[in-house]
Amino acid sequence: MRPRDIQLIGQELAIRWADDSESFIPLQVLRRSCPCAACKGEVDVLGNLWMGPARSLPSSAFQVRRIDNVGAYGIQPVWGDSHSTGIYSFDYLKRIADALEK
Repeated sequence: MRPRDIQLIGQELAIRWADDSESFIPLQVLRRSCPCAACKGEVDVLGNLWMGPARSLPSSAFQVRRIDNVGAYGIQPVWGDSHSTGIYSFDYLKRIADALEK
C-alpha cells in the first residue's frame, strides 16, 4: 500500500495510507528497524548472516534531519548522527506499523 502523506510529528513518523488509515511510528522504533546492511547485517551466498559488533546509539540517532523519497517505493531518512543508508520501502513501513498495533 502506498502512503498519501508522510510527516514528522514530534517524535513520530505519521503516515496516511491510500485507504485513509493512519499509522504513527515512534522514531526510536523506526531507527531500530533500519533495514540497511550495517544495522541488520548481510546474508552471503551460502545464507550466513554477517553482522558487525553491536553498538549503542547516541540520542541524536533518534532525531531525523530530513526524509528523502526513493523512487515511488520508499523513503530514506537522514538521522541526526548522519546515518542515512537505510531505505524503508512502503511495504516495510506498513509491516512496522502493523506490528505496533498488535
